[in-house]
Amino acid sequence: MKVLNGKIADRSAHVCVIGLGYVGLPLAVAFAAAGYRVTGIDTNMDRTEEINDARSPIQDVSSDELRQVVKAGRLVATTDFRVLQDVDTVSICVPTPLRKTKDPDISYIISVTGEICHYLHHDQLIVLESTTYPGTTDEVIQPLLEGTGLKLGQDVGLAFSPERIDPGNSKYHLTNTPKIIGGVTPACAQTAKLLYEQIIDTVVTVSSCRAAEMVKLLENTFRAVNIGLVNEVALMCDRLSLDVWEIIEAASTKPFGFMPFYPGPGLGGHCIPLDPHYLAWKLRTLNYRARFIELADDINTNMPHHVVTRVTDALNEQRKSVNGARLLVLGVAYKADTNDLRESPALEVIRLLQEKGGELYFHDPYIMEVDIVGLQYTELNERVLSWADCVIITTNHSCYDYTQIVEHAQLVIDSRNATRNVVAKREKIYKL
Repeated sequence: MKVLNGKIADRSAHVCVIGLGYVGLPLAVAFAAAGYRVTGIDTNMDRTEEINDARSPIQDVSSDELRQVVKAGRLVATTDFRVLQDVDTVSICVPTPLRKTKDPDISYIISVTGEICHYLHHDQLIVLESTTYPGTTDEVIQPLLEGTGLKLGQDVGLAFSPERIDPGNSKYHLTNTPKIIGGVTPACAQTAKLLYEQIIDTVVTVSSCRAAEMVKLLENTFRAVNIGLVNEVALMCDRLSLDVWEIIEAASTKPFGFMPFYPGPGLGGHCIPLDPHYLAWKLRTLNYRARFIELADDINTNMPHHVVTRVTDALNEQRKSVNGARLLVLGVAYKADTNDLRESPALEVIRLLQEKGGELYFHDPYIMEVDIVGLQYTELNERVLSWADCVIITTNHSCYDYTQIVEHAQLVIDSRNATRNVVAKREKIYKL
């Protein structure tokens, strides 16, 4: 591993990133910008062509940033796994979805590891970044790599380093978000630490791959459980005729012992709705029931139903029915100021309202198409706002003029407290 460490230190190492999505592409660009020769592998040929043409397919990497490293010849994308025989480090950034049974699907990890084994060679480092359950690296990947006859920690390195990408976050990005590293041996951890220190300000090593895998799951389970708690508080406040947003704002004035979380129409994104289930599944194999995770999931996954109930009740007060009503959904991305649709609760709200016979329209400044039959995109203007029977705010994009929206809409269901600064015509607004 000394040869590899030297190549990493003098930046002559050939870096490879497998999976060029929200996680892998920023990583590949960062290594290329640091002076490394980088090859990105993705099975989607359209994506690799976009990248090689310096057209960024994701919001967190601008086409200008991509163009700089592509034009300089430091980043090339391919669908050909044979390039693995020439690379020194491999970072695996492939999806780890859940099956319908909410069991983890690590088939992408296994498939990619099989490809790596075909071309594994001395002085090569493999790092898994895909979120998964504790034990994946040493129980699944390690035996496959050792099956090649190479010795981990001496001939090749293996580590786990969880991605911490927060799409659309302008304050915390790849380089200034601390990186967690766990290796199958101390030597593996140190080599991985050396690699990531070249592009990330702070790198923190933990005792093992399992510890690093658990760190990521704790981070997102913490968020899922606390969001579940505040969503239940929102339901309680609804029953008590209280404004949950007022309650949270007042509680937040306490300078210790309280951290504000905010309710919404449900969980979305690539991590928080999924990651706790990896942990719950692993614990079920050990005859342990993760009750907090199950309860939070139950509350969070039912929040779209609560939004639909609010729509139904608000329309009823105006002597209207959901069936046949023109319903305009504002924001279908899972979080504000992004174009990320993954696991967006807005999609479930739309589906439920369609089941009740509503005519669904949507506007999102970052998304023009959604693969839902019967859902239509519309421009946002005064005529459309006044034409809709109900406007439902499911994503609080900062570019929306909420005063104008309330001014011209007949009825507003605000699931994000986006209208908190709107003073006039508040009788039109129904909060979560």
